[in-house]
Amino acid sequence: MDINSTTLQALYRAFNAAYQGAFTGVTPMWPRIATLIPSSASQEDYAWLGEIKAMREWLGDRIINSIAQHVYSIKNKSYELTQGVDRDKIEDDQVGIYTPLFQLMGDSAAKHPDELIWALLQLGFATNCYDGQYFFDTDHPVLVNEVSTSVSNFQDGAGNPWYLLDTSRPIRPLIFQQRKKAKFTAMNQETDTNVFMRKEYLYGIDCRDNVGFGFWQMAFGSKDTLDAANFEAAYDGMMALKKDNGQPLGIKANLLVVGATNASTARKIIEAQNINGGDSNTNYKRVDLLECSWLP
Repeated sequence: MDINSTTLQALYRAFNAAYQGAFTGVTPMWPRIATLIPSSASQEDYAWLGEIKAMREWLGDRIINSIAQHVYSIKNKSYELTQGVDRDKIEDDQVGIYTPLFQLMGDSAAKHPDELIWALLQLGFATNCYDGQYFFDTDHPVLVNEVSTSVSNFQDGAGNPWYLLDTSRPIRPLIFQQRKKAKFTAMNQETDTNVFMRKEYLYGIDCRDNVGFGFWQMAFGSKDTLDAANFEAAYDGMMALKKDNGQPLGIKANLLVVGATNASTARKIIEAQNINGGDSNTNYKRVDLLECSWLP
């Protein structure tokens, strides 16, 4: 195959088509538990996290809600994936061997947010959120009669974790912050250093983004045994959550998230209509079930 501008443009279109086809063929799971927040800077500050506001009867002057000054920010990171194509393979018309690699590149780019979000969820037992406590913790500070008290969204244990979430609100428990979408580019000119020095054409993708925690009140994490009693304790505990000074938050879990080790048990708790040889299952379809292959 002769290498000229027409050949290189055709190769770029073919490789890009393979990449885009695989990218669009992926159905991501992360939007079930995370909110997409566009970013326009190197990092974004989330000082507004800390209180979920509610309507009040208008008596007298308006009450102005100011942003609580929590120090919590998410700094964008850069990510890349690059594939080299040997000039000899192009000259020998063997470029077909690269098509699966560009399909894998598209698949990887589409699943990149999932990798970040599901890894962060598992880190929630040992990573701080906006209030300075671990995202899943036993001592989140909440004011009761102007006195700080500890509130828990965590069940201790030693097993693989499972999660109960309220994803019904505009802000979901986790945040996917996107500065720059994944973009397919190339260094495929004869004057490019990589071509001149190594006879190698380069094709790659890069993006800028990161992930972080939203409201801990919308998530409950457990490493204890997944059974009906622990599920109900977590569900009821989330419903009982209140804002500072007593107003109910109105939290109602709607999604149970499990990995492979808890999947079969979760189905019995949520999707079996009858238990114990015929008794009605009071937890039947109480929440949706998400079996996530990114979790243990």
